[in-house]
Amino acid sequence: MDKTIKNEYSVMLVDDHPIVRQGMAVLINQEPDLTVANEASNATEALQKLDQFVPDAIIIDVSLQGTSGIDLTKTLKDRLPQIPILILSMHDETLYAERALRAGARGYVMKQEAAETVISAIRTVISGNIYLSSALSAKVLRDIVDGVKPSDTDLYGIDRLSDRELEVFELIGRGYATRRIAESLNLSVKTIETHRAHIKQKLKLKNATELVHRAYHWIETSAGSPI
Repeated sequence: MDKTIKNEYSVMLVDDHPIVRQGMAVLINQEPDLTVANEASNATEALQKLDQFVPDAIIIDVSLQGTSGIDLTKTLKDRLPQIPILILSMHDETLYAERALRAGARGYVMKQEAAETVISAIRTVISGNIYLSSALSAKVLRDIVDGVKPSDTDLYGIDRLSDRELEVFELIGRGYATRRIAESLNLSVKTIETHRAHIKQKLKLKNATELVHRAYHWIETSAGSPI
């Protein structure tokens, strides 16, 4: 019998919301071939635990406190390039999936998806393939066929923003006030205000009103209605 064939695969969860981690653990542990072997609430904790045990796959939320999930993905790609990473996020895939893949993730799935979709995504990246929704896969293929480059569609200057700034920009576009953004990303109000200032500077916006308008129209154009 080939001993390289495994009957069970270990998964690490990295999410700063304990309830989300608990729900994901219950979902994954119900599967006969999957088990949650480790959990972490932030990038620092994840890296410490990975020094002790390396799982077969890592599931990371984009919105971690401190270092973002995409930045953590970049770090892990350098340290553990053989371990597949799946990004699981509340953020729309049309806004973040490309960044996640460029960072080294093998797949992107939204938290709103059905349980069977999430499990399918986990198995897909563990098997060595890339997971994207059918809608996003179709868009990627259309862009390739049409010769569309990422820079061609970046009409708002979004590529100038860091991963964390992009999260803040999205939530501004969805109508979130500063305090609500801070609560959603588990960051301080002061930190969000700093990000807002950097976004205005990078996108050459004069004031908060222009920032809100730019963010709203970006969301409306890129991911449909912001509501």
